[in-house]
Parts: sequence; structure tokens; C-alpha cells
Amino acid sequence: MEFQDVVRRRRMVRRYADRPVDPAIVDRALENATHAPSAGFSQGWAFVRLDTPEDVRRFWVASSDRVDDPDAWLAGLMTAPVVIVPCSSKAAYLERYAEPDKGWTDRDEARWPMPFWHMDAAMASLLVLQTATDAGLGACFFGVFAPHEQRVRAELGIPDDYDPVGVITIGHRVPDTGNSGSPARRARTPWTDVVHRGRWGH
Repeated sequence: MEFQDVVRRRRMVRRYADRPVDPAIVDRALENATHAPSAGFSQGWAFVRLDTPEDVRRFWVASSDRVDDPDAWLAGLMTAPVVIVPCSSKAAYLERYAEPDKGWTDRDEARWPMPFWHMDAAMASLLVLQTATDAGLGACFFGVFAPHEQRVRAELGIPDDYDPVGVITIGHRVPDTGNSGSPARRARTPWTDVVHRGRWGH
């Protein structure tokens, strides 16, 4: 698929067909994720891959209290045969920038104007979404609800120095049935309305 087609066709897909996903596509999506930019080439990301029915079920039980009585949103997402949990490591960035070629020996988090560890993991996640689209699949990125984060961490064995930045579901898309999300109710803002050339307001 042409790159512009990938960009235009990518959607947050919230319901999937009862069909397996080729593991080679998941491999490719995760390999592509590691080609995302990262500050100082820190590469402080990791991905928990869940691609068996048992493992996917464990994730949903840990991440929700409504697995046995889901609302439409959750019921749709639970049909995904693949779940990926991208994680970021602040420690990897603080350590990297304390190395001789960077020179921040104090590892002070206050030096960072933005949490690049989360931003880089998010860019890696977008490459997973785009790879799924390129392969003709659907995918969705959403967050781990704060009250359930510790349960998810424990169930998936995520180390303390990594943080789950979200969740990606992947599968074969089926048509939306009343749960098509915000884009069905809100128009896309024209790019010319959000680009300020030279200075804000121009």
C-alpha cells in the first residue's frame, strides 16, 4: 500500500472478525516499531505481545472489572486476537544521557522539557498501527485505565522501571456497529486550521 493510503486509511478499529492474524505481520509491526526515533537512540521501549486466546483473556481480566458483562466498547475490543502493550523506560533515558557523549551525570529528570520516553514509545506505537493498516488489518490504541494499571503490571510481569503507555489491539476489521467512535460525530479539522506559518495565528 502507498504511504499516503496508509495514512488516510488508518482508523481506530473497535471490533474484529473471528479470524487469526498472521504472526509474521505482528513480527513485522514490532520490528517496525523499533525503527521509531528515540532521543539519544536510547530505545527505552519494550512490548508485551499477547497473541493466544489465553493470554489475551488474561489481559482483559486484569484490565477491566467488566469482562463478563462488557459494554459495547469493551465487547468490541475484546474480539481482537492480538493485544500489544507498549511500555517506556524513563530509566533508560536518564542512564543514556548520563553517558560520556551526553554528559548529564546527575540523571536529573528536571532537565527534560518533555517525557521523551513516553513520546518515543508513542511514536513506536504509531508504526505498529500503520503496519497493521498496510497489511490490510485493523488496530486500535487506547490507554490502560489508572485503577487497573497495577493489576496489568502484575499479570504481565512488567518491571517497575517500565510503564505501560497504552494498549494496541490488532485483528481483521469488521464494520462498525454503533460504536464507531468520535470521528463519526466530529469532523476532522482541516490541516490549514492548525498550521501556523512563521508564528501563531498566521
